[in-house]
Amino acid sequence: MSLQLSNGHRMPLTGYGLWNISTATCAEQVYHAIKAGYRCFDGASDYGNEVEAGQGLGRAIADGLITREELFITSKLWPTFHDPKHVPPAIQRQLSDWGLEYFDLYFIHFPISLEYVDPAVRYPPGWTDPSCESKTVTLSKVALRDTWKAMEILVDLNLTRSISVSNFNIQLLGDLLCYARIPPTVLQIEHHPYLTQPRLVDFAQRNGIAVTAYCCFGPQSDAAAAALAKSRSKLRWKKSAPPTSPPLSLLEHPLIRVAAQRHAKTPSQVLLRWATQRGVAVIPKSSSLVHMQQNLEMQWWLAGQEVEAISALDLGLRFNDPVLHGYDVPIFD
Repeated sequence: MSLQLSNGHRMPLTGYGLWNISTATCAEQVYHAIKAGYRCFDGASDYGNEVEAGQGLGRAIADGLITREELFITSKLWPTFHDPKHVPPAIQRQLSDWGLEYFDLYFIHFPISLEYVDPAVRYPPGWTDPSCESKTVTLSKVALRDTWKAMEILVDLNLTRSISVSNFNIQLLGDLLCYARIPPTVLQIEHHPYLTQPRLVDFAQRNGIAVTAYCCFGPQSDAAAAALAKSRSKLRWKKSAPPTSPPLSLLEHPLIRVAAQRHAKTPSQVLLRWATQRGVAVIPKSSSLVHMQQNLEMQWWLAGQEVEAISALDLGLRFNDPVLHGYDVPIFD
């Protein structure tokens, strides 16, 4: 199954996310994901594993499992490279790391510009220098309009087939659409039943921008749990919500588990199908071959009432927020 993008290209509805995959296992996971049937891989320079992802890709192509034309590879421009003069070298380095001539989709990772960090000094640059105790972020005065113009040139140069944005809100999307010569084809956002962002999803889709969800299963890592613990005191609960904290894992939520039992599926499959039935692409990851294959299964349907009930779990609960992780970058405020 795939989504038709506004420029005529097609993007698989289910991709394989590379965030937080170690360099020690990334090549092997990419290779086995291709064997399991994945054709879309979502990477970024910030993930620090693009060389290894490219090795897994190259091995699969060399073994005859797949051709480059059958793949849909995405990556992202980190905020330290937003100055137009740094955009072409950034994507060229990333393409070299992957061993590719072009990306199918290239994102602006975050709608904020950071002070330039020479890759010879530190790569990936991250939000701040990890050797420093301070998490104070140094901003750079680069307009998103200028960065977008540089992104459009990447399409002209055939370095990427599509350009897109990640972590943008409605106001930024609306502004971008006013001046974009090449409109964004995809918006990638945190999206799960605790953070459904219905107005943002609707705005993007009505304007011809496909939506991809990351963190489809909600908080799963220790870092996410810590971030949620910090955020609980700031939550504005709905009147219908209980005055207690939600379960840390959506995979353990009774509503999700009951739906899974009803359809003879796993909780993770229910969460993915909930998103894709709403027209939102997903990029889960797993090191288990069984789970890889399960996450690709989309030939079944949740009932409309089930989709509505899962959507009603929305609490506006975000965990991929730099502020919650200690960085003074209030992007989502």
